[in-house]
Amino acid sequence: MTQSRAPHDRRNDIRNIAIIAHVDHGKTTLVDAVLRQTHVHRKIDDMGERIMDSMDQERERGITIRAKNASVVYKGVKINIVDTPGHADFGGEVERTLRMVDGVLILIDAKEGPMPQTTFVLRKALALGHKAIVVINKIDRPDAVIDDVVNRTFDLFVHLGATDEQLDFPIVYAAAIKGQATLDVNKPGTDITPLLDTVLEKIPAPAINAEAPLQILVLALVQDPYKGKMGIGKIQSGSIARRQAVMLLGKDGAQTAGKVSDLAVYSGLERVDADQAAAGEIVAVAGLDEVSIGDTIADAENPIALPRVTIDEPTVQMSFSVNNSPFAGREGKYLTSRHLRDRLFKELETNVSLRVHETDSADRFLVAGRGELHLGVLIEQMRREGYELQVSQPEVIIHRDDNGKATEPYEELTIQVPETYQGTVIEEMGKRRGELRHMRLIHSDVGTSEMHLEYHIPTRGIMGLKNLLLAKTRGTIIMHHVFAAYEPAEERDLMVAPHGSLVAHEDGSSTGYAIFMTQERGTMFIGPGVEVYRGMVIGENSRDEDLDVNVCKEKHLSNMRASGTDEALVLTPPREMSLEFALEYIGPDELVEITPLNLRLRKRLLNADERRRAKKSGK
Repeated sequence: MTQSRAPHDRRNDIRNIAIIAHVDHGKTTLVDAVLRQTHVHRKIDDMGERIMDSMDQERERGITIRAKNASVVYKGVKINIVDTPGHADFGGEVERTLRMVDGVLILIDAKEGPMPQTTFVLRKALALGHKAIVVINKIDRPDAVIDDVVNRTFDLFVHLGATDEQLDFPIVYAAAIKGQATLDVNKPGTDITPLLDTVLEKIPAPAINAEAPLQILVLALVQDPYKGKMGIGKIQSGSIARRQAVMLLGKDGAQTAGKVSDLAVYSGLERVDADQAAAGEIVAVAGLDEVSIGDTIADAENPIALPRVTIDEPTVQMSFSVNNSPFAGREGKYLTSRHLRDRLFKELETNVSLRVHETDSADRFLVAGRGELHLGVLIEQMRREGYELQVSQPEVIIHRDDNGKATEPYEELTIQVPETYQGTVIEEMGKRRGELRHMRLIHSDVGTSEMHLEYHIPTRGIMGLKNLLLAKTRGTIIMHHVFAAYEPAEERDLMVAPHGSLVAHEDGSSTGYAIFMTQERGTMFIGPGVEVYRGMVIGENSRDEDLDVNVCKEKHLSNMRASGTDEALVLTPPREMSLEFALEYIGPDELVEITPLNLRLRKRLLNADERRRAKKSGK
């Protein structure tokens, strides 16, 4: 039986809010300011900046990947805050998070205005009926255009179909890095309290039905080293206590009886033990080993399931396989197909947007996600845990209906680039079937002009685009993209020029002399003194064909010259190899070899003769 009871009351001593924003608009900094000024933790000043960014990758990339909970108490009201990811690639986190809360703070940069990721998350929030408080951040910037940003934000709400009530949003002006907020842009604030007062006044208290049987929709999982797996969600109705008998309602009507072994609520940045909790509170429940995201923790006597959360389907897939290169097993701890399989299926428990499919080979798995960044973060996490693997070129997932009609994912792409390079960008976007939707010129105070371009483009047109445009615009381009919808697929291919690779001809160690002789052929990915194997990609050819080169060749002694003395060799520094670059660069016949210490590019077929035969046979 699946139904949800109508709430009878509201719990006024709690507010549940999510903070949503585009990447780098100051979301995590604002949360820091709130935590500091409400004296959440005695040692908070020792924890540095961006306290909510707990994962190493979040601090390094400057983005939020996993939604996280914290809480503050202000004027006797507990405010549960959820820091949500800004990237559409982590949409699964966003969609679940928004179901835990009753309103949102939408944070917008006073210069850049609403951006694609803001649009993505706001669309989800408005569809759930949430009220929003708009926070215009970085008002202390000299180039802030506050009135223009407010107008564009209102237009965005209208465009996303906001109701009249949602359109009547309050605006708070903030300088999060200074810990200041104000309701009047002409009167600078002294602290963050105007924002907290607005939250208490404008965000509705959670709707509850205290007398009804217990219902908690599990929207996140956390692994506690002492308590085991814990399901996190908001109590929709009833109450829960430690050692209480409950019923876990899973997929397809499955029911599992259980007992609450431990119960925790959020206080500041930590989960703290609680003996009981009532409707409206966000809790973490331990003791249910089979719990998974979307399940309902219900009353044992009268179990009633809540509607399961639906998550947008993945758009990109790639194969993960066991590392079988000549250097396999040298650097990693987890090497076998069993290790790889166990880790991928464990990830499915918490990463709801991910899909893992077994293939006809026991050593290879097909992994699908919401984008290259989504899959890249998983790969980087596995690498840091000690896994060795190799991955293929990302490819988009094409859907076919019963009539055989194909649809492919499309994205909204926003580009900001100096006016000088607009022709280069527009030409490349035309080759990739990008449809220009909006274009405007932005003048800055220092006399420079930038073009703001908005495109509707197939997801496969975005693959490999970032590094290409960074090179063509000398690193001056800023681009963001967000999934829009599945639309009819075009049969014609994109006019994307293939790349050619420089491939190592033999096993050995690279020498400065050989690299000096090779670097005029293209861009090198390695320097001297690097171990290579036959079939390893060591650079990009300046022509669009592969070229086998010998980078292990040494200069030998002759009658004319000594082997050790020579004029100084001027070597061009190799291109820095990042995971994002590697995934964008590889072609269909190439793989990225990933180990805890190194990233290497390689051909699928290491033997040059086998590659030539495969090319002739069209495989």
